[in-house]
Amino acid sequence: MSIARFTHVSEAQYAEAMQGQACLPLNEITLPKRATTGSAGYDFVSPIEVTVEPGETALIPTGIRAEMEQGWVLLLFPRSSFGFKYSMRLANTVGVIDSDYAFAKNEGHIMVKLRNPLSEPVTIGKGERFCQGVFLPYGTAEEDEVTAGRVGGFGSTDR
Repeated sequence: MSIARFTHVSEAQYAEAMQGQACLPLNEITLPKRATTGSAGYDFVSPIEVTVEPGETALIPTGIRAEMEQGWVLLLFPRSSFGFKYSMRLANTVGVIDSDYAFAKNEGHIMVKLRNPLSEPVTIGKGERFCQGVFLPYGTAEEDEVTAGRVGGFGSTDR
């Protein structure tokens, strides 16, 4: 059952997020994909090489947006190998990409912030798979009366 599609953000949005960093050209960023027919997670690649120093964080703009049907959410996690080998974590523990995020001012640009809890730096290579997204359905409470629509991007739903 297909409930979503991945696309690239615009060149302008990508350039704004990268702020002059050396990165893969947008058209060379592979859209997230599953490794096997039994995989739940869609692997995201890093468009930049980044070293996360011990105890520090690094923000990775992916150049990707996810359009999905309402009633679904995309949850982001570090790839298993990053957790096992390097103890890498998402700074917010789990990334939550809502179904209306794709239409935010930032075009739904998915950004991943990683935290390195180790005493050694961890380098993520340009084009390396580093996190995965899993689509899940969600429900709402009976008393739910939300009528507001999304205006901004990341962190905008509490403003």
